[in-house]
Amino acid sequence: QVQLVESGGGLVQPGGSLRLSCTASGSTLNAYAIGWFRQAPGKEREGISCISRDSSTYYADSVKGRFTISRDNAENTVYLQMNSLKPEDTAVYYCATGAVSGCLGPKLIIKLRQYWGQGTQVTVSS
Repeated sequence: QVQLVESGGGLVQPGGSLRLSCTASGSTLNAYAIGWFRQAPGKEREGISCISRDSSTYYADSVKGRFTISRDNAENTVYLQMNSLKPEDTAVYYCATGAVSGCLGPKLIIKLRQYWGQGTQVTVSS
């Protein structure tokens, strides 16, 4: 029912910036909480940021002060602005939502009908 597509990843130097986009179709984005996750090689998937239905925002300690999550309801898009990127930020980044979901701090909790994008690769390397 909900389709999510991430974009904006790429290769950047340490200290650089990227803005990731998560665009939804099939439903209006403002009806859902949206979470950003990342998974690096050999590591578990990590919830890094979440924006609630009322636009409250939450961040993991690993990205706090460097990343900003926001939403543009008119464009049905959630953004993740990433500044001061570090090599340890290298991962595949995913956005996710659910028919019944909410933010538990920076982690999106999905109780019913999970929806995931295909992911976008972010590589931070000198």
